[in-house]
Amino acid sequence: MDEIIARSNIYALLSRILLQELDESLLETLKNDPIVLEFFPHWEAWEQRKNLTNKEILEEYLNPDFTNISILHLVPYETFYTRSDQMIETGGANPVTDIYSAYDFLVDYEVARVVSADHIGIELEFMHHLCEAQKKAQSDNDSEAVAELQKVQHHFLNTHLLKWAPMYLINLKYEARTPLYYDAAEMALEFVLSDNETLSAEV
Repeated sequence: MDEIIARSNIYALLSRILLQELDESLLETLKNDPIVLEFFPHWEAWEQRKNLTNKEILEEYLNPDFTNISILHLVPYETFYTRSDQMIETGGANPVTDIYSAYDFLVDYEVARVVSADHIGIELEFMHHLCEAQKKAQSDNDSEAVAELQKVQHHFLNTHLLKWAPMYLINLKYEARTPLYYDAAEMALEFVLSDNETLSAEV
């Protein structure tokens, strides 16, 4: 159970960081939580993290960097990487919509502020959603549901996230102007690859 809780929490954290600009509440966690800081070594060592106010960090560093890596210079959508015309599929033909529907995962576009369901933050959130379902199945001692959910997670990683996210995350590392987003890219890349290895051994 500890493993699935940890996996679920990591997917949730990465999803939130890559989906939208940070708010002060999450910034406080990222600045002060010792467990979280272990995953972000360059961010932990960054002097401005300790010396500037939250407002200064957000407005002068993190929010401009988020705009840079999500809107101006990089495109965080699967179909941009997988379609030959590099167009983002915004309608029902998007390849992730069927699997989202099958597992009762709804994308609130207004809240998420994304143009398509295959944004990296949404795909990571879907993995979190599946982990939460697996956690419940384990609590209910439903081994059949656990096995099915592990297969779905493995399938989604291999048919969606791993087909394009490594390219985006490598580009993000090079484009990031702040240690937080550099570390987030590195952590996300290492985590999805290692999680796929773990799931490959279990399914």
